[in-house]
Amino acid sequence: MTERRGGARPFSVAGGPWVFAALGLPLAVAGGGYALAVGYAGVLLSLTVLGLPFLVAGLLGARALGTLHRRLAGRLLGVAVEAPAALPRPRGRLARGRAVLTDPVGWRALLYLVVRLPLGVLAFTAAVLLPLGCGWLIGFPLWVRLWEPGPRPAGPLDAASVLLGLGLLAVFPAALRATSAVDRRLVRLLLGPAGSQRRVRELESARAVLLSESTDRLRRLERDLHDGTQARLVALAITLSLAEDALPPAGEGAAGSSPAGGPDLGRLRTLVDRARGQTDDTIAELRRLTRGIHPAALDGGLPQALPGLAATSPVPVDMRLDLPERPDPAIEAALYFCAAELLTNIAKHSGAGAAELSLGAAGGRVLLTVRDDGCGGAVVGAGTGLTGLAGRLAAVDGALRVDSPPGGPTTITAELPARL
Repeated sequence: MTERRGGARPFSVAGGPWVFAALGLPLAVAGGGYALAVGYAGVLLSLTVLGLPFLVAGLLGARALGTLHRRLAGRLLGVAVEAPAALPRPRGRLARGRAVLTDPVGWRALLYLVVRLPLGVLAFTAAVLLPLGCGWLIGFPLWVRLWEPGPRPAGPLDAASVLLGLGLLAVFPAALRATSAVDRRLVRLLLGPAGSQRRVRELESARAVLLSESTDRLRRLERDLHDGTQARLVALAITLSLAEDALPPAGEGAAGSSPAGGPDLGRLRTLVDRARGQTDDTIAELRRLTRGIHPAALDGGLPQALPGLAATSPVPVDMRLDLPERPDPAIEAALYFCAAELLTNIAKHSGAGAAELSLGAAGGRVLLTVRDDGCGGAVVGAGTGLTGLAGRLAAVDGALRVDSPPGGPTTITAELPARL
């Protein structure tokens, strides 16, 4: 089960598309007429002083109509389309007019209004005229007898009209679904953010996630160094100072001095042993801290690092590795931490008895897939660490796909480019 994306909620499962098709005809006619008028008048006035201001006003109106259509589609068709970026407002009328004329959102909204005109007529025909025609055909024998007084025997025309009406009635749901699907696709294609704007937003979001994650990691590293490693080093310095105090001053305690005035060798041995233990603990602490910056296991590449990672998992993991060449270091690190997080989630939340990890490459992309036979129900944003994982992958132009129906099994795929 994938993460639910934000957006407008559908009006109703069955009635929304029909209402959109019925209400969409007047909006399509008005919007199409507006777009054609703006284009026609803009061409005629292009050689005059009024041409550009008229076109600017027309594009602003097209943007507003596009917003209306996008919200209506979100309410009735259940299609969630992200609102495009707001129009920039530089200083000066000429600069603002230039911003409107070069705004891809306004031009795409104008194109949507033109294309929506024939599509609106087609959708209205499928949603309203087709059922009415079916009712007229099915009731044709009755209508004829109401119009013509006197007895009239049933003929082949009556049977043909009823059969034709029933056949068209059977086609009605499919026709409504087809027109609604075209409407949804058109709204996503022309009324959402432009490709460049969408890409900028994705990169900004990924950058924000990466910066937040890096900041948290640096703060955690600073806290661990202050509270752990620094305290160990201070204790080591104190131990060495005590050992120094146990030694006689320089020039004293030389050969021939009395044993009573010599150093306490037992205490010195204890202090040196303590210093050695504190040194070992400090080295281990530093290794633990630096392991999160760049895992030492990645020095030999993912085919060597992932088996060691799987060996530490309490759930048995079956490995399938087929990586012809090493990806970039940033991609390797992202895949390693992704595998570590997914295996940790399996051990903590899934209740699985077995898992499978596969790594492969195709078409310049690297695919990491982790499956388990657990209880399922994994959702991005439900506190299982998948949200942060998706943000980490997005920072390197990757994507995370989650397929985890209730009851399992769960399949999570991370797809990243092999080269940045």
